[in-house]
Amino acid sequence: MATDFLEDLRRRNLIHQISAPELAAALTDGRVTGYIGFDPTADSLHVGSLLPLVTLRRFQQAGHRPIGLVGGGTGLVGDPSGRESERSLLTLEQLEQNLAGIRRQVERFLDLNAGDALLVNNADWLRQLNLLEFLRDIGKHFSVNQMMARDSVRMRLETREQGLSYTEFTYMLLQAYDFLALYDRYGCTLQMGGSDQWGNIVSGSDLVRRLRGAETFGLTMPLVTRSDGKKFGKSEEGNIWLDPQRTSPYQFYQFWINTDDTDAVQYLRFFTGLPIADIEELARTVASAPEQRAAQRVLAEQVTELVHGREALARAQRATAVLFDKHADYRQLSGQELAEAFHGAPTTAFDRTALGSPAADLTAILEQVELYPSRGRARKDIPAGAVSVNNVAVRDISYQLSEQDLLPGDFIILRKGKKTYHVLKVGAA
Repeated sequence: MATDFLEDLRRRNLIHQISAPELAAALTDGRVTGYIGFDPTADSLHVGSLLPLVTLRRFQQAGHRPIGLVGGGTGLVGDPSGRESERSLLTLEQLEQNLAGIRRQVERFLDLNAGDALLVNNADWLRQLNLLEFLRDIGKHFSVNQMMARDSVRMRLETREQGLSYTEFTYMLLQAYDFLALYDRYGCTLQMGGSDQWGNIVSGSDLVRRLRGAETFGLTMPLVTRSDGKKFGKSEEGNIWLDPQRTSPYQFYQFWINTDDTDAVQYLRFFTGLPIADIEELARTVASAPEQRAAQRVLAEQVTELVHGREALARAQRATAVLFDKHADYRQLSGQELAEAFHGAPTTAFDRTALGSPAADLTAILEQVELYPSRGRARKDIPAGAVSVNNVAVRDISYQLSEQDLLPGDFIILRKGKKTYHVLKVGAA
């Protein structure tokens, strides 16, 4: 084996629960097939799913066979775990779109070419189930008393306004059946997931034991948290997605570079393949020279390259170097770099033929795009240097935007104060 999978997880503080100590021997003695499931609730995963993806990657690198399971069947039902209310049911069209997006992302983390890893869809077996046979052959092995005691069920039942539908109540049976189906089809003996999936994992292992007399295992990882108590994976703009169309590589890089000192070292253990010795050295640097933000830089580089590739990382680093220089010329950046850096910023289309005319009066535009409530207010602030065009302060209240203000990609970047941006995308009317 390339590495001892369990020992590596332990050193990275990534083991929350293991169903049986015999798992260590199984992983040492031979090649184990294990899986993690991903719910297709959107057409992209977000960084909350990054740890399971990295875990599958580590599992394969340790010489075992990983299975990424996308929930084309269970996605029609919805997992109640961690939910205060029932998910909106997906249409088949939405589900297929979501599955396609998630497949592309899972493939980035696994080597599927040599057959060492599998990417499967539980719709392949769940849609073939006969209700009566399922209730008779599978349902009888589940105790309603135990199901009611599960946190995911009990919490919802205690909330009278929401409750729990029978549809969601059956989710744990379907997930348990997934484990059975993967055991039968691929000899899968290990299910992994977040700590909130422990009950579902144990149910699946128990079902395989009852129906096949086989020993299988469960392993959970801790849920990722932030030291400040805020939810991991959120920014001021919302979720941090793995899809570059939802969260640009630049924004993704910035999310990690802005990690708190107290979290950066832990995240290096969780999300990167850096050797523990290197991470411990970075921890010492954080303690002695936190202003260098060495751990954050390495973290952002490692994770951005893993998710988006080396070229996207280079663009994000280049944009960061330019945009955080008070005197930088934005023309140093390409149109793609500018688009990624200002992805999500308020944007307004602007007619190219209006450049250099009274219609391009800066104070009028500042009012139109709502950076200022009125032209009069803008005229008061402009002489003080409060407004910049492409990172250059404008102090002339009669300034008109012209062709000379166009950046690569036909952008013009307006800024009020230090952090309030508005992007003009210049093109034909």
